[in-house]
Amino acid sequence: MIRAVRGGERVLPLPAGQDGGIQGYDEGWRVLGRRTFRWRAAAATAVFLCAVGAPAGSAGAAGTSGPGPYAFAEDARTIEGATSTTGAARLDPGTTYRSSVGADGKLYYRLELGSAANAYVSATAVPAPGATVASSDGLKVTVQDVDGHSCSSDTARFGPTRSPHPVTAWVVREVGRDPYMCQASGTYYVLVERVRTVTSSEGTRSDEGDWGIELTHVSEPSLRKAGASTAPESWSSATPEAVTGDGRPRTGGTGFASASPVAEGVWRETGDLRPGQTLYYRVPVDWGQQVYATAELGSSDGDGDGYAGNAAVVSLYNPVRALVDDVTSPYDGRQRSVALDPLPPVRYENRFAVDDRTSGMRFAGWYYLAVHLGTSVADRVGDGPYGLTLRVRVEGSQDAAPEYLTDTEPRGVFTVTAEDRKAAENGENGGPAGGGGSRDSGGGNGPGGSAAASGGDRGPGSDTTALTVLAVGGIGTGSVLVLWLGLWALVSRRRAAS
Repeated sequence: MIRAVRGGERVLPLPAGQDGGIQGYDEGWRVLGRRTFRWRAAAATAVFLCAVGAPAGSAGAAGTSGPGPYAFAEDARTIEGATSTTGAARLDPGTTYRSSVGADGKLYYRLELGSAANAYVSATAVPAPGATVASSDGLKVTVQDVDGHSCSSDTARFGPTRSPHPVTAWVVREVGRDPYMCQASGTYYVLVERVRTVTSSEGTRSDEGDWGIELTHVSEPSLRKAGASTAPESWSSATPEAVTGDGRPRTGGTGFASASPVAEGVWRETGDLRPGQTLYYRVPVDWGQQVYATAELGSSDGDGDGYAGNAAVVSLYNPVRALVDDVTSPYDGRQRSVALDPLPPVRYENRFAVDDRTSGMRFAGWYYLAVHLGTSVADRVGDGPYGLTLRVRVEGSQDAAPEYLTDTEPRGVFTVTAEDRKAAENGENGGPAGGGGSRDSGGGNGPGGSAAASGGDRGPGSDTTALTVLAVGGIGTGSVLVLWLGLWALVSRRRAAS
């Protein structure tokens, strides 16, 4: 009996002493080899076609459908929080991070700060869809010095909607605010912890699952020359005339990094706004300017006839993701308008104000509008989707920017450029988005930015982009086919000659 293995293929034995048997066996191997080669070439080509046909950045996990509850920055660095200050990982300025916190988690992160710059840290908590949360549940963030003294603390709660959605808390180590605390250069710690309540009716805690966390660190240098140390006492608080006109199409993002840029005007959401979803938009607001925003929920054509008392939340965040103001509104299926109260013009001195609304308007740059529709709307009004229209107004002439000692990190985060204004009009990427990314990095593609910010009929889902992908994929597929055919012919000829 003769056994033969050729090309890695194990073949069946033939009786020894039969010359024709060996020749027949060899010819049979050639046929088998050709069939195997053709099958492998076809399989490889099919695999390549599948790879080319899959859109870039798409999730391929089985059982997933539709966008997630929050779009983390694509270039966010994954980092683990420490259960103690010992061994806490460092948060670098100008960088966005992705982490997670458990049900009873208290996590520490480390900052290395100088004595001439303010440090802003934000943390956005993302519960899993369907999580059970109470209105007082949320996320607490604290920045401390090496002796455990608190420099600042903030708690973001889910509020009266009692709906699981992204909530953002922020803290600051501010130079010059307190002459005795948190002024020295050196190591500081950021403590992130969940705030949970006990459900009295059932005697059980709220959501037990892990929450995703997105962290940003922005550094603001001191001024070259000290200016006023009090907030302006007067500003125009009158509500301007409503912005009218046909709504231009724009698709909201599902996170800070993918927030869709909008300018002054009327904007009609082209995607789905469903109960439990939060959509993000960003508006460029320069020094000396005021921003006004109204969100309108369209009338429902569903079969729901109920009333949701705390259905929609509209929130405004400044360039370091600090909450400036929010407003909650009911919804019963009829059209509903939700407007932010008038806010002061953007001024550096606003930081000295006592109230958070004025203090939050301390930077120029991208301001973020987040619109959340509570999960209770599904049960009481209907599943939707619901129409959404934004009316945005930016008033006031541009003032001179403050003179900082050095560059901010990320660079240009408190600057509005002509590119930003164009981006807001056209729905394209502008400067740094999401509290990260330098303007030298290619328009918002640095840490915290996203090359996939959608807007209207542009962006990664546009026809132009799709055609480009198709063309490139077609060229690549043709090249691979030609290569495989040529290789198959060459091998066949060599085998025939031998």
